[in-house]
Amino acid sequence: MSITKPVALVTGASAGIGEQLARQLAQRGHDLVLVARDRERLEALAKDVEAEFGAQCEVLSADLTVPAELATVEARARDVDVLVNNAGFGSFGRFDQLDIDVESREINLNVLALVRLTHAAAGGMTQRGHGGILNVSSLAGHQPGPLNATYSATKAFVTSFTQAVHEELKGTGVAVTALCPGFTHTEFQERANAPASEVPGFMWQEAPEVARVGLDGLARNRAIAIPGAVNKTLGTFSDITPNALTRRISAAILKRSSV
Repeated sequence: MSITKPVALVTGASAGIGEQLARQLAQRGHDLVLVARDRERLEALAKDVEAEFGAQCEVLSADLTVPAELATVEARARDVDVLVNNAGFGSFGRFDQLDIDVESREINLNVLALVRLTHAAAGGMTQRGHGGILNVSSLAGHQPGPLNATYSATKAFVTSFTQAVHEELKGTGVAVTALCPGFTHTEFQERANAPASEVPGFMWQEAPEVARVGLDGLARNRAIAIPGAVNKTLGTFSDITPNALTRRISAAILKRSSV
């Protein structure tokens, strides 16, 4: 007699934090729907996860900035037990010198796709009386980010939005958590063309630990999960310090790193 496992849909599952979230969800007893643009990577991950954890994996290759492909993922998200919105990217540089089409795509992926998928999943979860939504945000959203303006703003939205939905869904059986990592060893920095050589080693974390903190936070229905003592301290500092100061500190650090 087969036992039905809960199903978790993970966007941006092909690498980095998303891949680790998928692996750890499988380890915790979930079947998976793996979403990203790179089908080859997803299929390799599915094969590994199925062999190691016995999880069934559905590969769903999609570009979430394309409305028709996003709609396909939305439809699938309505039936899952856990949704992880991890897909996103960043850009680095002075805003007026960046490609506005890339900045617009960044907003569409980091914000619009996340909102639509959260809405799609939450409706079914609240009707069934259980579920979980983990939205991957960033410490970058805790203050304005000069030279990282669009990315920081999108993550500020994600953190605020997730906390609001968390409060709205209390008592429904649906957990909602924002995961706010700091510097993490993934492909993110390279893809964003962001300097990282000046960042001290103690500020970096590894993706498996970040994923574990996020999933533990979701299991406890915490509004925000921040991995690492250093990141928690930085998050608290940003929350209590005026933006006029934090934006200058952030600008100074980023400008030094880009020299």
